[in-house]
Amino acid sequence: MDVTLHPKFADNLIARDTADAIEACVHCGFCLATCPTYLEARDERDSPRGRIYLIRDFLQTGESDSTAQHHIDRCLTCRSCESTCPSGVVYGDIVDGGRELLERTVERPTISRWQRKLLRGVVSRPALFGKLVGIGRVFKGVLPLRLKQQIPPAQKVLPAPTNVGANEEAGRVLLLEGCVQRAATPNTNLALRHLLSHLNVTVVESPGQGCCGALNTHLGAREDGLNDLRRNIDAWWPAIEEGVDAIISTATGCGTLLVDYGKLLSHDGQYAEKAKRVSELTTDVAAYFAGERMAAIPSLRPDKLPRLSVHTPCSQSHALGDPDTVKTLLRSRGYFLLSTTEDHLCCGSAGSYSILEPEMAQRLRERKLHALDAEHADVIVTANVGCQLHLAAGGDVPVRHWLELVLETVPDHP
Repeated sequence: MDVTLHPKFADNLIARDTADAIEACVHCGFCLATCPTYLEARDERDSPRGRIYLIRDFLQTGESDSTAQHHIDRCLTCRSCESTCPSGVVYGDIVDGGRELLERTVERPTISRWQRKLLRGVVSRPALFGKLVGIGRVFKGVLPLRLKQQIPPAQKVLPAPTNVGANEEAGRVLLLEGCVQRAATPNTNLALRHLLSHLNVTVVESPGQGCCGALNTHLGAREDGLNDLRRNIDAWWPAIEEGVDAIISTATGCGTLLVDYGKLLSHDGQYAEKAKRVSELTTDVAAYFAGERMAAIPSLRPDKLPRLSVHTPCSQSHALGDPDTVKTLLRSRGYFLLSTTEDHLCCGSAGSYSILEPEMAQRLRERKLHALDAEHADVIVTANVGCQLHLAAGGDVPVRHWLELVLETVPDHP
């Protein structure tokens, strides 16, 4: 698909990169069958091919409107289309570039503009977000239903591992603590720390880190997102220079962006090489534990384990290209996994999507819960905090991170 850039974009790096990515598209339409929003809306403008046309027209004419922006906003950035595209179109780059350029061109209504600004300013600050979640829990009984569903229940927090450093160190990792999971699901990171302690792997603390940058990047605030990347690189670099085995995250959505640090900062003379090194060190936590590491963790299989339905997040399945490792790890610990359908389709969480596009997000969640056979599952398991909270808000079945389930098969687990 040829793109002739409008003169206003001639010197715009984002526009040029977006145009280059679009030119790989042969408009075959294979993506329509795997796009969740198209399957729900049956509107070509809510498909990857349709959105590519909208962005291409914008790049060529230099003009767009709120209608085009609306359909691009409705994209989940689930990247299911990339898994089925025969031409290798990197659609995620196209839609992120289009959003950034549209944000500078098309004026949003005041309410929408402030809603996005608040999301970017609050969710990416764990301390502030945690305080607001706590306030929300106190007043949850009087909140409107839709807002009430967004408030996660408090967890009974696990104790921190006590045997750290008791044996000879077998490895060192950096952990992206994340924003939402610190406040909403603290047991996820704690479960990881307990499992690492059984391997004598040290988590190198890096207090200067913050948001991975995904929230700003996917909401059209790329420069703020790049600053998030730079801050994390500065926080991690001393440990990287001293030698770490991997950089890991318990949220696959964050891990997906970590993998792209090198690409996103490739034009930054000061950070390009450092960002490339971060991407090289980034390992999905499931891949990190696969094989010998998981086998080395003590296992105690109770007489009866809960039946699990595994939801593989889009970030893990499509962006990271690893749809099966979590299932393999859970089976290795003795869990029975229920059969599920439509594993390639998004649950509707997609970061801030469930807040900004609640109607579509709810429809996708209902479809996903049906596909997960939630009526027969004791627990739904996932690998991303956003999916975990979104699915939990839609039903009565507990939704947990897979690391917590693995920890429960360890003898004398906390």
